[in-house]
Amino acid sequence: MSNEKEHTKLIANNKKAFHDYFIEEQYECGIVLVGTEVKSLRMGKCSIKESWVRIENGELWIMGMNISPYEKGNIFNVDPLRVRKLLVHKSEITKLDNKVSRDGYTLVPLDVYFSKGRAKVKIGLAKGKKLYDKRESIAKKDRAREAERDFKVSIKQ
Repeated sequence: MSNEKEHTKLIANNKKAFHDYFIEEQYECGIVLVGTEVKSLRMGKCSIKESWVRIENGELWIMGMNISPYEKGNIFNVDPLRVRKLLVHKSEITKLDNKVSRDGYTLVPLDVYFSKGRAKVKIGLAKGKKLYDKRESIAKKDRAREAERDFKVSIKQ
């Protein structure tokens, strides 16, 4: 496990996805990039806060992912919000398509990172939270934070 951590560099994550959805399963996908997008990713110029994943014609596509143009890229830069293809095995796409076609499931990007020099996107099979679920998860985090604070205070005494 520690060997895997050494070869992984996080570029962007979507904390809001864990607040808005119950993440039931996670999948690692490759991403098709062109030109200077890789250099821009290496500089950390990526945002997935407003992005989502769609299945069309048996292929996975990420929409709304913003990779800022590379400053030294001049004419080779492409549209920062272009639709990008995700690389996953056909059997996984079929399984995801069956689950997404059920009511209430969606695919959301969770992380963008480099793993062994290759750009990867972690997507999650998610079900939307209701307002009371969001309040409950916030209350649970607050209780955990209070318990940790009390534990630290008792250790120092």
